[in-house]
Formats: sequence, structure tokens, C-alpha cells
Amino acid sequence: MNRFEYARARSIEEALDLVADRPGSMLKAGGIDLLDHMKEHLIEPTRLVDLHQLPGAQSIDADAGNGFRIGPLVTLAATAGHPELQKSHAALTQACGQAASPQIRNVATIGGNLLQRPRCWYYRLASYRCLKKGGDTCFSVVGENRYHTVFPNGACHAPHPSNAAMGLLALDGNVMLQGSRGRRTLSAERFFTIPDGDPQRENARDPDELLTAITLPAATNVRSAYASVRERAAFDWPLVSTAVALKIDGGVVREARIYLGAIATVPHRATGVEQQLVGNPLNEQVVEAAVEGVASGAQPLSENEYKLALLPVLLRRTLQSLI
Repeated sequence: MNRFEYARARSIEEALDLVADRPGSMLKAGGIDLLDHMKEHLIEPTRLVDLHQLPGAQSIDADAGNGFRIGPLVTLAATAGHPELQKSHAALTQACGQAASPQIRNVATIGGNLLQRPRCWYYRLASYRCLKKGGDTCFSVVGENRYHTVFPNGACHAPHPSNAAMGLLALDGNVMLQGSRGRRTLSAERFFTIPDGDPQRENARDPDELLTAITLPAATNVRSAYASVRERAAFDWPLVSTAVALKIDGGVVREARIYLGAIATVPHRATGVEQQLVGNPLNEQVVEAAVEGVASGAQPLSENEYKLALLPVLLRRTLQSLI
């Protein structure tokens, strides 16, 4: 690990200035993924800018429209345990509550979870110059790929790593950014990006921008849930996951947002399943028919076809939990 300077920012503007002032500077929230990168010699920052003193960055606030604003430094544990969020936006709290281990959830932040880099071992090993590190090869195509994508959307096959992203997408949330060009708000769907244009990026945040808040709209008549399958339930990364949000009125599904995780470079929206549900009552027969084709269009690699068998089972159980 290289020598670096450590600075604490007391405002968003000061944080941005501290980063701009010294080339190679990086922002630090919980620091879990950042320190992993530093230990693995994937990055060597000249300055770390600690964000913990930013006003409002560690709070969850309800708004007048029954939505919520979540500060980027709210821990995963605090998000998972928030009683009002649990009632109205369960998919997000459950997703955060199943991330990593209890020890990490008490330190890792929701903003950091949204921005974390892929867990692909070829990316994480300094000896492999893969697409994520400016190379021209995705080594998982012919290498060990049991945890990689089954829905290709680019040359890279590293699955998206964020649990929180799944809940945010299902609940139609937004992220707020601030940088040298001012402030902007992006829907979660526009924020997460596939690697076809630039394999070294997973989202639309510019290098000089800070994620300042996560916002959730009101969830009136919405039932939501998150679930995953992991090798070790205590702390492993998902083999497959799903986040579901259904707006139900008069016993009929009026709107559906369903995302599948750990199978593509961004959370994969199951539009075919959504179409099967909308306009129908949520019952066992409708659910069974809807999940039948959830793996349609998948192109598994040599070692991960098992994910196609897990997907319909997990999604069926998740939807049944909302009946």
C-alpha cells in the first residue's frame, strides 16, 4: 500500500475541492471496497477524503410525499433496520440486510454499496489485465466462470455486485449527484450502465462527482421483497438474487418491477415476467405461469448453467411471499 494523505471534508464543496486539488485523490465512505482495492494494488490514491462529517450524509428522512431521502453514508445495517422503510420499502431494507456479513454491514455504507466495483477474481487479481483494467480480454470466457453472467450485455462477464442497487431499482428510486458542473438527479435505471461503451465503468457518475443522496418515491399499495441464494447464507455473495415490487389495487397487479441479480453486468429487468403479472390477480397459478420463462434468452458460460435452474425457483418463492 502506498503512502497517502488523509483529509476530512466538512461539506460537499470542500470534498470536491480536496479531490480536485490533488490528482489521484479519492473519496472515502465506509472504505470497505476502497481498502480492498488498495491492498490488492489496484489503486494507489495520493489522498483519501473522508466524508463522514458531511451534513445529513448519515440520516434517513421522510419527505412530504411519503417518500424517503437516504444519506449516502447511512450504513447498510441502519438502512436494513429502519422501521418505516421496512414497512413501505421492504425490498431495499431486505437487500441491505442480506449484504455481506453483520460486521461489514455495520461499517459499509449504502452509497458505497451502490458504487462498489465487481467481485470478479480476474478483475481483483493485479496479475490479470482484464477489460475492467484497460485490457482487451475477459478471462472468464475461457477461465473459471461459475459466478459470472448468464445474460450477456457486453464483452465483460463480471456480474453487478450491489445488493442495494436491486432494491433501489425495484422501488424506482433515484440517485443525486453533485460535481464541478453542478447537481443532477438520475433514475436508478439510468445510473447503472452496461460495459459495452466503457468496460471500466459500472455507472454514470463522473470522476469529479459525489453521490449526495438516494431518494425513494412513495410506495402506496406497493408490496415488495428481496431474496437471494448464497452458498453460505451468513456472508457470501449471491449466486442469484431478485427484487420485486408490485403495485396491487383491487386484488389485481397494476404495475410490476422485477429485477434479477448476479446474472448480468447490471441488474437484469425481467420484463417478460412483469407483463405476465400485470392485469392479473396475484395467485399461485398466475405466479407459476409468469416465472416459467424467466431464463429465456440466457447464454450461460461453461460453469454457471446452474443459475438458470435457481432463477425460477427463487422468483417463484419471492412472488409467493407477497400473495
